[in-house]
Amino acid sequence: MAGMDLERIEAWFRQHFPDFERVMKVEMAQPRRARVRLHVENTLLRPGGTVSGPSMMLLADTAVYAALLAEDADAGDAVTSNFNISFLRRPRPVDLMAEAELLSVGRRLVVGEVHLRSEGDQNLLAQATVTYARP
Repeated sequence: MAGMDLERIEAWFRQHFPDFERVMKVEMAQPRRARVRLHVENTLLRPGGTVSGPSMMLLADTAVYAALLAEDADAGDAVTSNFNISFLRRPRPVDLMAEAELLSVGRRLVVGEVHLRSEGDQNLLAQATVTYARP
């Protein structure tokens, strides 16, 4: 169960999600861990100039997926089966960073935790727990 390196993960996302590089970048990936950047642009903002909740959820989900691919190269067919997020602060309209760690890697289920922050800010914006099911 060898995982993908950073270069292979980025290529995998580009192949399966054609606009991936326009919206996100996997900055770090190692078994059970990943850091992903969301390039914040106007289309991701909601009224009031804050990053939308669905955009933050996309970032968190992608970070766990990247950590899973770094753990197991054959996990590309895994799907999100549960997602829970707590929004703690209003994000500024700057790039967001997600740090994901896999807490449990089983044969069928993988559970990860994600912390979201604004670029250059250590204050936590949101915390998510994401479960992936492996077919």
